[in-house]
Amino acid sequence: MLNEQPTVADAGTIKDTTTAAFRQDVITESMRQPVLVDFWAPWCGPCKQLTPVLEKVVAAAKGKVKLVKLNIDEHPQIPGQLGIQSIPAVIAFQRGQPVDGFMGALPESQVKGFIERLVGPVGPAATDVMLEEAATKLAAGDATGAAEIYAAVLTQEPANTVAIGALARLHVTLGDIDGAKRFLAMAPADKANDPAIAAGRAAIELAEQTAELGDLAELEARVEADPRDHQARFDLALALNARGRREAALDHLLEIVRRDRNWNDDGARRQLVQLFDAWGPMDEMTIAGRRRLSSLLFA
Repeated sequence: MLNEQPTVADAGTIKDTTTAAFRQDVITESMRQPVLVDFWAPWCGPCKQLTPVLEKVVAAAKGKVKLVKLNIDEHPQIPGQLGIQSIPAVIAFQRGQPVDGFMGALPESQVKGFIERLVGPVGPAATDVMLEEAATKLAAGDATGAAEIYAAVLTQEPANTVAIGALARLHVTLGDIDGAKRFLAMAPADKANDPAIAAGRAAIELAEQTAELGDLAELEARVEADPRDHQARFDLALALNARGRREAALDHLLEIVRRDRNWNDDGARRQLVQLFDAWGPMDEMTIAGRRRLSSLLFA
């Protein structure tokens, strides 16, 4: 079992938690220092690769950050509420709120980089320069420049899931769904659940889902006429997201959760999770959305 692995951190830096103890171990503790939550399960092979790396880097941080591990098999409620659908997944909490996260068994250098964004240097960290540059260009709005770099990555590593997923999402943004599907088909079969590939797949599904939603002004008018028309608000959120108005889409889906959590079998929260998958775990809107959703769920 994973939790039988020896711990490399000082006592108190790493611990297991439960549903009942989550608020104290994570929400309250993160008011004092960052807390990483490692969502894992005994059957998860990548979890067994990631956890020792997390423990090693947390130990190197010398008390600047804590690591809390939650077995999702024994305690499914918290990961379900936060929209954790694949593991390993790590979410960082600060001041009682989720602020960053990643999925998958990252190498030590990337885990170091993640923790350093929270607490400062914990040792030298190597990075993938080309992928970092592409992500920077994409964040700055230079989609063409980012696409060129991602394509260059694929000439060197044809199975690079980060580049494949990013190019699929870029083609969705351009309205080229068929092109997005062609890129996604390049992913190796055993990488179908890789976070980057899952994000590309979710983006394609969202684009196809919104194709028949109808006129944006009509949906807005329906919501204005009846704020309790959750279906109109739901469709409006999808239409807004398809037009790049992601914050407005978040606002409407979160409003449904606030007004009626059980509407359409928890449909608004499940749609938020799909948006988070499409945007990626470290996208600024995903982080903001998870924080706002957490505030509603744990208020």
